[in-house]
Amino acid sequence: MAISFNQIPINLRVPGAYIEISNEKANRGLNAYPTRVLVIGQKLASGTAASNTPLLITSIAQAIAYFGQGSQLAHMLERFKTANSFLEVWAIAQADNGAGVAATGKIAVTGPASAAGTINLYIAGRQVQVAVAATNTAAQVATAIAAAITAQTSLPITAAVNGVNNFEVDLTARHKGLNGNDIDLRVNYHQDEKLPAGITLTLTAMSGGTANPDIADVFAAIGDDWYTAFVCAYNDSSNLVKLETEMAERFGPLKMLEGHYYIAYSASHANLVTKGQGRNSPQGSALGAYKSPTPPYEMAALLGAVCAYNLQIDPARPVQRLPLPGMMAPSIVDRFTLEERNILLHNGISTFIVGADGTVYLERVVTSYRLNPAGVDDPSYLDIESMHTLAYLRYDTRTAILQRFPRYKLANDGTNFGEGQAIVTPSIIRNFLISRFKLWEEVGLVENFEQFKTDLLVERNVTDPNRVDAIIPPDIINQFRVFAGKVEFYL
Repeated sequence: MAISFNQIPINLRVPGAYIEISNEKANRGLNAYPTRVLVIGQKLASGTAASNTPLLITSIAQAIAYFGQGSQLAHMLERFKTANSFLEVWAIAQADNGAGVAATGKIAVTGPASAAGTINLYIAGRQVQVAVAATNTAAQVATAIAAAITAQTSLPITAAVNGVNNFEVDLTARHKGLNGNDIDLRVNYHQDEKLPAGITLTLTAMSGGTANPDIADVFAAIGDDWYTAFVCAYNDSSNLVKLETEMAERFGPLKMLEGHYYIAYSASHANLVTKGQGRNSPQGSALGAYKSPTPPYEMAALLGAVCAYNLQIDPARPVQRLPLPGMMAPSIVDRFTLEERNILLHNGISTFIVGADGTVYLERVVTSYRLNPAGVDDPSYLDIESMHTLAYLRYDTRTAILQRFPRYKLANDGTNFGEGQAIVTPSIIRNFLISRFKLWEEVGLVENFEQFKTDLLVERNVTDPNRVDAIIPPDIINQFRVFAGKVEFYL
């Protein structure tokens, strides 16, 4: 028997007992899939972090110091860490686009007050309370509103009393860019919140923001570093095309840097359908809401935090019914009906439902993939769980092959070689893949073992004698989504 050693030389003559250690057969179970998240957003000049530099984030306080109090990226990381503090999270900050414009809005006050009370403003879902005395004029209330907003430095806007009409408060987004247009302004969110008697507030929605940063700078900065989840603040078409192109290249067989991106939209049902129809990527998921106080970039952070964490535990287990902690639900009249949500799911937009206590729960998370290259409806990459299961199976297969056969010779089936030789044949690899399937089956990732054995094909390449080709046909497990029953009763 001729044993293949890795470290002990064949011409060793010095007496002694020499024993090398090999880990080729050490790992008997499945390989743990790494999860590494990258959060992408804008920083303020007050943040200490350099632009386009990945940084490991371990706390909300650290994020605020790096990216600035009230910055978009600090807000995203606050939501992410609140939803999940366990995952390895990195962030990369971008400065505002120099060609961009900051969104603006307005609060106009009508008075005077006829009774004391409290104004409850909500800016991007963050509460700002303003005390009103019984005799305050509209101008005094406007001054108090501007002061209260200014004092709350974590808000995504700044405020100042209008220089011409002193009963108006001018609002300006801290960042230039399109996301400022999605900063929600509202008075009173909870049913028991009322304006002081005599006071009326008229809100002019945030608008006029233009030009997000260019996400291409992010990819240039990270190179081929592997991140398995990308939480992106930007949802404009220009950046999404670049994001999808990068994700597709990373997912391809020559890189295998599997990653999934998460974004969110705040738009009407019709506009969400239009946005969904404009995308077709299996490597991305978008959550759609209408008039949620929580801005889309924070919704994206929550979606990424919840999905990345739970899919790491089990890539095939559905993420439906998981809560999005901190997301504020739209008013009842602004929530989508079952029929509307079904349409969204057919157009690449993920949906949520709202519990009796106002908690937002994921309903179904889909990718934006809808059509095959021929333009025909194709559900093969519909669900995020399918994509993550496939990513895991590929990762485990590749890792297991490289671990088990690191420096092996290749021979045809039937070659008469000693058992200790570092030689592999197509049938050995076939049996090894069958054993992997049994492990996948045991943890509930695949089904239909007989089909797998029948369809599995492993053969030596006909032109390259150093290569083995394989068709690996797992029937991946599905998710229990719908129960349909028919009650046929008797009297």
